[in-house]
Amino acid sequence: MKDFFNKLLTGMSLGIVVCLIPNALVGEILKLMIQHFPTIAPFLQTILNVTLIAMSLLPVVIGVMIGIQFKLTPIQMTSVGLATMVGSGVITFSETGMTMAGIGVVINIGITAGLVVVFVQFLGNKLKDYTLLLMPALSLFIPGLIGLFILPYVKSGADVVGLGIATLTNLQPVLMGMLIAMIFSILIISPISTIGVATVIMLSGVSAGAANLGVCASGVGMAIASYRANNFGTALAHVASAKIQMRNFFMKPKIASPTILTAAILGALAGVFNITGDPYSAGFGLAGFVGPLKYLSIEQWSTTSMFLAATLFIILPIVLNLLFIRLFERKVKWIAPEDYKVTYE
Repeated sequence: MKDFFNKLLTGMSLGIVVCLIPNALVGEILKLMIQHFPTIAPFLQTILNVTLIAMSLLPVVIGVMIGIQFKLTPIQMTSVGLATMVGSGVITFSETGMTMAGIGVVINIGITAGLVVVFVQFLGNKLKDYTLLLMPALSLFIPGLIGLFILPYVKSGADVVGLGIATLTNLQPVLMGMLIAMIFSILIISPISTIGVATVIMLSGVSAGAANLGVCASGVGMAIASYRANNFGTALAHVASAKIQMRNFFMKPKIASPTILTAAILGALAGVFNITGDPYSAGFGLAGFVGPLKYLSIEQWSTTSMFLAATLFIILPIVLNLLFIRLFERKVKWIAPEDYKVTYE
């Protein structure tokens, strides 16, 4: 079971990074350029749309990545990808037709993919000459539909997390900021979508700013901590999506200790300096510079706000994470660089 979940989480982590990084790198920059360069706006919008397509294909890519981890055959692998898409929640139907948007419910994507892997492994070579004909269809109609049926219940369970976080918004700003930042620093390395939680409860104001700083703390911290165990490109990818460490976090939760403490300090400072955001920016952190750009747009790009954005979103996350990583690695001896190793095979 440990090996099964290890492979499942590894596939999910890699799939998330592959699909989300293009938009994380250029999404917000393209949106700004579209506003200020109308002559090339249609071309820039096309590029932006391409990254959105990649995001919505997340369930398929996760399914294929998981299939690679389990060393499935090409037919089994693509069957996992197709059936995972069915249970993802990315696609909705109405009287006007089919709509594909968002990334779906990540938890249910993982559950559905796990069910399909077990199913195709059970079938194995039993279908013989009819494998190509029947395996994709049976995967869609049995585990795929199971994933679709349980989707509303799994989504409701994830929404409960959001409602719990919503109760924190009534606390004193510094305490609220600290707690929300710590929670979001953990959510960003879990299967739960930080963006989904933020939009469900319409997180705004200081609570949204604190959420962004919590995500930022994890992204920067995981990038620094993983640098010695991975190449520079892989380490840098953590800033865009810290979910790349999802498998390692579930196997060794203590690897998040430095980032959680960093998030606590940054979240408290969000309450002190009134770092704000809105429901649609909360949960992005430094990915595409969504968090700092939203804060700056709210504060009208003043000298003070630019200084605070640079300090709280970039400088302090680096300094605090370096301090706590050194503490937990050399003094407490809770973590080691190898704990952050990302495996592609």
